[in-house]
Amino acid sequence: MSAEAQAKTIENKIDQTTTTTTTTLTPSNNFTKTIIDQPTFSLQPNTEQTNKTKKKKKKNKPKKQLNNSNGTTDATTDATNVTTNATTNATNATTDATTNATTDATTNVTTNATTNATNATTNVVVVNCCLYCGNVAQQRCPKCTELALFPSYFCSQECFKKQWSFHKFIHSAPHVPPHFAAFSFTGTLRPACVTPMRTVSPHIQRPDYSETGDPRSERLNRSSSTIQVYNGTQIEGIRKACKIAREVLNIAARSLRPGITTDQIDQIVHQEMIARNAYPSPLNYSNFPKSCCTSINEVICHGIPDCRPLQEGDICNLDITAYYNGYHGDVNDTYYIGEVDAESHNLVETARECLNQAIAIVKPGTLYREVGNIINRIANQRGCSVVRSYCGHGIGELFHCAPNVPHYANNKAVGVMKAGHIFTIEPMINAGGWQDKLWPDNWTSVTKDGKRSAQFEHTLLVTPNGCEVLTA
Repeated sequence: MSAEAQAKTIENKIDQTTTTTTTTLTPSNNFTKTIIDQPTFSLQPNTEQTNKTKKKKKKNKPKKQLNNSNGTTDATTDATNVTTNATTNATNATTDATTNATTDATTNVTTNATTNATNATTNVVVVNCCLYCGNVAQQRCPKCTELALFPSYFCSQECFKKQWSFHKFIHSAPHVPPHFAAFSFTGTLRPACVTPMRTVSPHIQRPDYSETGDPRSERLNRSSSTIQVYNGTQIEGIRKACKIAREVLNIAARSLRPGITTDQIDQIVHQEMIARNAYPSPLNYSNFPKSCCTSINEVICHGIPDCRPLQEGDICNLDITAYYNGYHGDVNDTYYIGEVDAESHNLVETARECLNQAIAIVKPGTLYREVGNIINRIANQRGCSVVRSYCGHGIGELFHCAPNVPHYANNKAVGVMKAGHIFTIEPMINAGGWQDKLWPDNWTSVTKDGKRSAQFEHTLLVTPNGCEVLTA
């Protein structure tokens, strides 16, 4: 059954129990693809959250009153004691002491009670964000609720309609595609539904593979070991692309949380690239179907964004590359999704430190093969290993070019760093062994033992006195 047919079946079932909306939808300007199908059911108010808030308010109110009542009683008792003592000495002192004691005690206790009640109220406020626009939202998708999926919140029926063409895929239970049928997975992660490839506005400059999927210029240059020395104009162009990549990564990362899917993250990346007149470099590169790579848990690199919701305790790498005015800029970071275990924390921080220490040796005269020696030493000291199948690379007018920058020790990398060289360092660090295995989608690389992997990446410019981190 096609995706559209499945959506219609779902809509027909829900129409029987849910009021149908007749609101006319104007497609969002952020989409170049016409939204053909739309939900025929209305959002549900977040009654569970509303009830919780109401219950908390009812509890807080009498508690606040109780604290104030006790405070007044205590103040009166203190004031009476002071009055008794003051009466023994002088009538005037009695009046002053009674007034001051009552005022001080009542004020202090009332202030404390108010503060405690305010804090209690603040602690129960939970803010949910609209999956389309990011605004505060209190309405939930009824189908997600029916299927017991992680709640999907929207601020309005309009945003729900605009998101529907992609959101509907979440309702398809994660499944194993036919070409995975005989595959032996190494860890717990499984593939989920992958939505259609997104389109790019015609006015945006794009690389040669955007239509065909064939990076022809890169393929013809692949046998060359010559490392390009970029001039000032070229460096400025690459710097702008790197700045865009970093901006988009930061924006996408702010949406990472349990419940959101990596497909929704990909949508954010795609829209933010288009908004900056940039092309998302991964899109259709050798037929890669999405605008960024999202690598979760045991995935080493090149994970394809799909409809699996992120879960508490996951780690997720976002790899973003922007193509702007003829130049690429590449960056990635690994993020914690909620609270993670100690091994995952050690892994992620080890990967971060490996990159930082490798950057510290970048300067004219350094051998490219030395990068791997630094990274391997740090990883081994912390009980981790270094992936050998993937490496850093030159970047600029081409997505990938010379030099190759391996991250493991005793490698045979060719070349010496010179001012004007631009390349990436992107160590992939594993909690277990370094070996990898490729999923049948021919992109997703996972650890062979199923343990987790983490990665960080920067694009670097060698300067006369050291280096500039272009993606900082």
